[in-house]
Amino acid sequence: LFLAVCAVGIGGTFQYGYNVSIINAPTQHIHKFLNETWSSRYHKELNPDLLTFLWSVIASIFSLGGLCGALIGGSMAIRLGRKGALLMNNIIAILASILMGISFPTGLFELLIAGRFLIGINSGVGLCVQPLYIGEFAPKHLRGGLAMGTSIFLTGGILTGQVIGLRELLGGEKHWPLLLSSSCIPALAQLLFLPWFPESPRYLLIDRGDELSCAKALKRFHGSSEYRREMEDIQRECFALDGEKPRKPWQLFTDPAVRWQLITVIVMTMGQQLSGINAIYFYATYVFEQAGIVAEKIPYVTLGTGVCECLTALSCVRSNYVGRRCLIIGGYLLMTLWCTVLTFSLTYQELYSWVPYMSMMCVFAFILSFGLGPGGITNTLTAELFVQSSRPAAYMIAGTVSWISFFTVGMLFPFIVNGLKQYCFVVFLLECFFVAAFIFLIIPETKNKSFLEIKKEFHKLNFGRNA
Repeated sequence: LFLAVCAVGIGGTFQYGYNVSIINAPTQHIHKFLNETWSSRYHKELNPDLLTFLWSVIASIFSLGGLCGALIGGSMAIRLGRKGALLMNNIIAILASILMGISFPTGLFELLIAGRFLIGINSGVGLCVQPLYIGEFAPKHLRGGLAMGTSIFLTGGILTGQVIGLRELLGGEKHWPLLLSSSCIPALAQLLFLPWFPESPRYLLIDRGDELSCAKALKRFHGSSEYRREMEDIQRECFALDGEKPRKPWQLFTDPAVRWQLITVIVMTMGQQLSGINAIYFYATYVFEQAGIVAEKIPYVTLGTGVCECLTALSCVRSNYVGRRCLIIGGYLLMTLWCTVLTFSLTYQELYSWVPYMSMMCVFAFILSFGLGPGGITNTLTAELFVQSSRPAAYMIAGTVSWISFFTVGMLFPFIVNGLKQYCFVVFLLECFFVAAFIFLIIPETKNKSFLEIKKEFHKLNFGRNA
């Protein structure tokens, strides 16, 4: 099970985290490349406004690709299987790496844009299919812990990108094309290791009707002495579904039997993206400067934020045994607290010399709280709230909402910061508090429950307590 999670994660959410972080290091070098390319091509200087626009396209086209990937990820998982979709997804990553790698020697910045779009598609598919696959092959009592592999590899990708992007490694002027094309390495690693593992047992039995292959897969994942209990659980779900085919996303919106599951997933996914984590990263450099850290050393201190996320994701594997509700509610409430403290410390940091250090502490504490709750548990709950026929469509909806929210935050965030300054965290603390309240009032505990048992819990919400 551990090796399977590693084989799935290295080409899944690792790619998302890695490609989000590596684009920051070569910003100035890409600006120089755009200027030189434009001058040699058109024999005139590149207008500063056009330069800003081209850089914005290169940075934000990743989000558009991610949205497209989320829209096709569920369909790929149904047609090719969970494992097959991930393997095919690596072809997209390799093609994207080639395009980004040759953009500099060929002098075609358009290839850089195309490559960023394709790696966005790869990340969108990975974010959709990886938690789906892990959630389906994990035994019931380990599902929460194994599903944290999604968060561990995402944060591991961010940290790896921050390290590789240092100017002493591949973040220098000569090596930035290699930095952008290095995303082919995780893709090749997954192509090498993932074929050794079986397809999702639930997919094999419920979608394909292949009981023999399902039993073989369960023996590989759970051991020959422990697989029967999980096999019986899958058979009960298969019987309850009674041959129901995989559903389309729009069918979930019209089905009252999944109304509150769908509302829950949309609220949690939007809450994750709108929680203020992007504001914290934006303010991190400013906070570190105020604490007296030399500008040249700030990239190394920023590595601490990546380490914080990784440590929290790793610790969540163990702490996940306290229950999903406790972790995610606690995470949002802690984020509400740190937003409040950070607002005060940023407002009054000129008064006392120790206040900037409190701001610095809040940055790390907020990131730890995010990893403890929203960052780690959201994808786990999305897998648990739906039965087999609805799960791929649910991940398509969740992925679409996530990428649209990510893009919206990217567009509106500069205006929020310019307008409210440090008081922008008041917006985020209110959002965190209301999401915590929603989860407390609506979501039942899903720990150690089968998918059918969770469905029965929501049946009371969807059709009333007397249903």
